[in-house]
Amino acid sequence: MSSPSCSTCLDAAANTSPLPPRDAAHPHAGARWPAVASLALGVFGLVTAEFLPASLLTPMARDLGISDGAAGQAVTATALVGAIAAPSIPLLTRNLDRKAVVLALTLLLVVSNAMAATAHRLPVLLAARVLLGVALGGFWSMAAALTMRLVPGPLFARAMSVILTGVSFATVCAAPLGATMGDLWGWRSAFVAAGVLSVLTLVAQWLAMPPLPPRDLPNLRALGVLLARADVRVALLAVLLVISGHFAGFTYIRPLMEDVTHLSVAAISAILLGYGIGGFFGNVAGGFVAERSERLAVVLGGAMIAALAVALLVAGRSPWVTAAAVPLWGFAFGAFPVGFQTWITRAAPDQAEGAGGLLVAAFQIAIASGAIGGGLLVDHVGALGGPAFAATALTLGTLLTLRYGPRRARA
Repeated sequence: MSSPSCSTCLDAAANTSPLPPRDAAHPHAGARWPAVASLALGVFGLVTAEFLPASLLTPMARDLGISDGAAGQAVTATALVGAIAAPSIPLLTRNLDRKAVVLALTLLLVVSNAMAATAHRLPVLLAARVLLGVALGGFWSMAAALTMRLVPGPLFARAMSVILTGVSFATVCAAPLGATMGDLWGWRSAFVAAGVLSVLTLVAQWLAMPPLPPRDLPNLRALGVLLARADVRVALLAVLLVISGHFAGFTYIRPLMEDVTHLSVAAISAILLGYGIGGFFGNVAGGFVAERSERLAVVLGGAMIAALAVALLVAGRSPWVTAAAVPLWGFAFGAFPVGFQTWITRAAPDQAEGAGGLLVAAFQIAIASGAIGGGLLVDHVGALGGPAFAATALTLGTLLTLRYGPRRARA
């Protein structure tokens, strides 16, 4: 989002959104950075909770007496509900103060973590993940619009980059820490820690965020107008293919490392840490590439993950291949968020909030379809089913983006 080539869409957003007063001599005047930081903390808590099942899948399944594929539906539940919540929450809360909405969503995150930590049956765990889906979809659909109201227009991109650091740190921390805590104190301890973090987030947002009376009045007609645009539809279809492929592979990566590669828990934690670190640097590299071409960012990331999925299919029994492929997978995935965000914003600069809601919905549907498809393959053909799904879907999504992705002139 810090791309110079996206300045047109950022300026359009700035000119159509209520912003704090600007001061040419002091560009930071009016910026509410503590509030921005509290939103970044919220992102960190949401993404951490979302990613935990991938690193705790097998112990969760054993404790609840279910298959790995059934446990993976904890990811599906979150994603499906998030897909519905993303376009719905702004519509249902259009007359409410946005600070109150954010606090309510964070409270749902607190309750979700508490329910997951105490769940002894699959339905309770799925109910917890449903609440997480509401919080996740609702928050992401409003993140950009909230940021526009917290900082002056020239600082919008910088503020969004601060908020997205929450994703980067969650990518680095959630999977390896979840696996380590699950091994030391049981899988529930990871959700307890996530619950403590969500309580701290709630307090920080309550103290730091100013009142934000409703100003935008989203409606269903705007969503219909967006879906009528061919470039928006192509972007959403590319998201469905690429992200479903990624999550089919990533959600079931632990069963692969245990059942195919036969790694210890310590080795799995270390490799997942490598995945997170790779994702952190992938976000940086993805932003650099997306500044020049969001199409290229998506194509390079998709092609790289497809190749890595094939490598795991062919040589996943090798600890060296797996240890190299998983961190590189994380690096490649880092290009997608900034690539798709730039793509959809540039495709609809006049409807940024609505386009953001559709993008979040597409992401969540893709996560759900990947978790379901990967889970069916894992339960029926084994742990290599996840990489097989990933290789197929990512190849199709990459080819679609290569052929129909944006090809606009760069300044």
